[in-house]
Amino acid sequence: MMRFRKMHGLGNDFVIVDTRGGSDFSPGRILPLLGDRRRGIGYDQLARIENSSSCDARLSFWNADGSPSATCGNATRCIARLLMEETKTTKVMLETKNRTLACEDAGGGLTSVNMGKPQFEWMDIPLASELDTISLPIDGHPVALGLGNPHCVFFVEDAELAPVDELGPQIEHHPLFPDRTNVEFASVRSRSQIRMRIWERGTGITQASGSGACATAVAAARRSLTGRSVEVELDGGVLNVDWRADGVWMTGPTSHVFDGVLSPDFAVSA
Repeated sequence: MMRFRKMHGLGNDFVIVDTRGGSDFSPGRILPLLGDRRRGIGYDQLARIENSSSCDARLSFWNADGSPSATCGNATRCIARLLMEETKTTKVMLETKNRTLACEDAGGGLTSVNMGKPQFEWMDIPLASELDTISLPIDGHPVALGLGNPHCVFFVEDAELAPVDELGPQIEHHPLFPDRTNVEFASVRSRSQIRMRIWERGTGITQASGSGACATAVAAARRSLTGRSVEVELDGGVLNVDWRADGVWMTGPTSHVFDGVLSPDFAVSA
């Protein structure tokens, strides 16, 4: 019997499975069916909470198509809020596949997560070959960087008109990105405001992406289009991003939708 929690961050929704108490959850062929919005629960990402020997918890993530993801900023923020409420503290440390993330209560119902330091070297993102990551040699000359996952950020005149559903999957599977990539389309409104839309690797168009907002803010600052502290407006709402010496801090709201139990028959029929 699998218990789960449904949450979202600015419309970027996910299912959270907590296995710290010993409950069994083994990802596999069931994942794409769980993510089906008509035949399963439906989500952009699935997150598993496990015990950690060095942090408050360890997190693992999967996309809607069943592929693994090293990080999910919005899910991390929501889980951080859950654990702070559970432990009655204002700070938690969360372990992911390749990072340790500091999280804290930002007041006013908001939660902040340090997504870590961005990666700019081609082999760390990774790219297929050595290239100038601040201006890739493809149409639009996007910025490439890593933030736990690979990101490709296009700066456009109007993000509202960007062909996200057409260009997004093409760039996700571009040969330059051996691990595929998230694709952001951003328009800079001022030195402190960005409008961004995203095509998420393994999921498609989503209402918001925490790591995508952070990657876009860093890319804009690298291009000298903005300062290092910006407001990023996504389809689902606003995230505040602050690129500091110790990493990229993201601050935003969290929403708990419902708790549920997966029918044993579901796993059998998957």
